[in-house]
Amino acid sequence: MDRTAQLIADPAEFTAVYDPAAPPGPPHLRAVRDGAVEVLEGNWTGTSTVPSRRLYPHQWSWDSAFVAIGLRHVSPLRAQTELETLLAAQWGDGRIPHIVFNPSVPLDAYFPSPDFWRSSTAGRAAGAPRTVQTSGIVQPPVHALAAWLVHRADPGLSRARGFLARVYPRLAAWHRYLLHRRDHGGAGLVSIVHPWEQGMDNAPSWDAPLARVTPAPARSFRRADLDHGAAEDRPTDLDYGRYVRLAADYRDAGYADGRGEFAVEDPSFNALLIASEHALARIARELGATATARHARAERLTAALVDRLWDPAEGMFFCRDVHGTEVPAREHGGGPIREHEGAPIRERGVSGLVPLILPDLPREVAAAVVRTLGGPHFGVGTTTRLVPSYDLLGEAFDPHRYWRGPAWFNTAWLLERGLRLHGRPADADTLRRAVLDTALTSDFAEYVDPYTGEACGATGFSWTAALTLDLLHQHTATDKGGDRG
Repeated sequence: MDRTAQLIADPAEFTAVYDPAAPPGPPHLRAVRDGAVEVLEGNWTGTSTVPSRRLYPHQWSWDSAFVAIGLRHVSPLRAQTELETLLAAQWGDGRIPHIVFNPSVPLDAYFPSPDFWRSSTAGRAAGAPRTVQTSGIVQPPVHALAAWLVHRADPGLSRARGFLARVYPRLAAWHRYLLHRRDHGGAGLVSIVHPWEQGMDNAPSWDAPLARVTPAPARSFRRADLDHGAAEDRPTDLDYGRYVRLAADYRDAGYADGRGEFAVEDPSFNALLIASEHALARIARELGATATARHARAERLTAALVDRLWDPAEGMFFCRDVHGTEVPAREHGGGPIREHEGAPIRERGVSGLVPLILPDLPREVAAAVVRTLGGPHFGVGTTTRLVPSYDLLGEAFDPHRYWRGPAWFNTAWLLERGLRLHGRPADADTLRRAVLDTALTSDFAEYVDPYTGEACGATGFSWTAALTLDLLHQHTATDKGGDRG
């Protein structure tokens, strides 16, 4: 075990308070469950779960939400603690930072490190906490959905601890921040201001908007990720230089929104916000409050998502570059087009399929997304084992390079829910079986080759293990729009 792993090792064995028997099934599924639990135990620090001991030795925002969803089947108490630890680092303006740093981890274990973000000083005007160091950007808002599902795992424990009553105000503030501070396009949708915020870090959808950004000099930073991952699987140095420049400019502006060069409306980020808005409505109702306004807001956001990002000719959603992008004219459909201010970014990524999780998605839109999922660009159920992160036929496709082609388990989990929600149980079962088989054979990899299932990135990855656990448990017939138990 290296020094970083030693410093963040579990200080004491965690005793699960709730450990239901594995769902009935063949022995290999019991092996899947045992392996997933072992990964989560190994990555537990005592108050939260690191995504990977060596590669990601801190707490990540949407990782923790997915981890909590799986942990609820092992220990609802630990799942609640996971979310509570993350929310304790929330900023005064409502944002939930994408990283909460463990002060025991050496600065050189991960870049950008706390001394780059300078949250307690640069983020003072935005209400950054003084007692913990964080990043200044955010990640997709899966948290309310996770909180609701965690509550459902053991409502008695949740009520006894006042779990929902304590997290609801923080989750509501988080949504207010996104809806009020990040509507850079003026159409009601949230914009991300850095590719890392969307979670699909180096997806080809960011190439055109990033081309406007002058990269930071290579000598101004040192990439710790290359110490633990193959360079050919990771973002390029040029991309990384642009990521660093964007983050540094945001920091130097005091993390004030609306001033940066990068602003993109992303379908997955907004779909997860809508799903979590539905979950917040359920939490409000559980707490005895009215939920009408939240459901209405979710419906309005769904309508805005369809109106602004849906392309019926392509059968999927596209990102939208709020500031505009300049690219050469190229053939698309009936003839040459040129991107212009506010135009869609016509790169087919898995983000454009994730809105399938929304309960109010028009029937014809959901049906088209399902066709696209199984069509030649993604090949699910025909040519690929899991959902590729990018268009199989796209010029930028690479089956091993981070979000430019490999398959990820969190997007598979989201699309499995979407298929089940929209009346495609057979397709959902097929995807579920593929996830369970690939998780075990890849040693719970961070991501995999979409054709072969070959492991890429880190192994023993927390959200892979957690979401595998969730898929092992039976689906309930009453689950609609974020209500699966």
